[in-house]
Amino acid sequence: MTVSEKDVEQLAFFSRLDLTAEDKAAYTKSLNTILDYLAMLKELDTGAVEPAAHVLPVKNVFREDSLRQGLERELALANAPEVEEGAFVVPRIV
Repeated sequence: MTVSEKDVEQLAFFSRLDLTAEDKAAYTKSLNTILDYLAMLKELDTGAVEPAAHVLPVKNVFREDSLRQGLERELALANAPEVEEGAFVVPRIV
């Protein structure tokens, strides 16, 4: 498969890009180089390679959830600049 300058013009039109003639030629060449490389990759024998979602083995590194006692209200509010009726007072943002 190859990409023509007309294909690049259509892609630029749909992407709302204003390309010069030099840009069109450069993009056409670049896209054709990429497609040639992908064609080479298709020829590789990957029968012995296992499919993977990630390059590296990924595992869950989070700890298990466990029920623990939280902070006492007085201790949590100890360093608050302003407290009212046992809660933090924050500026009103509307």
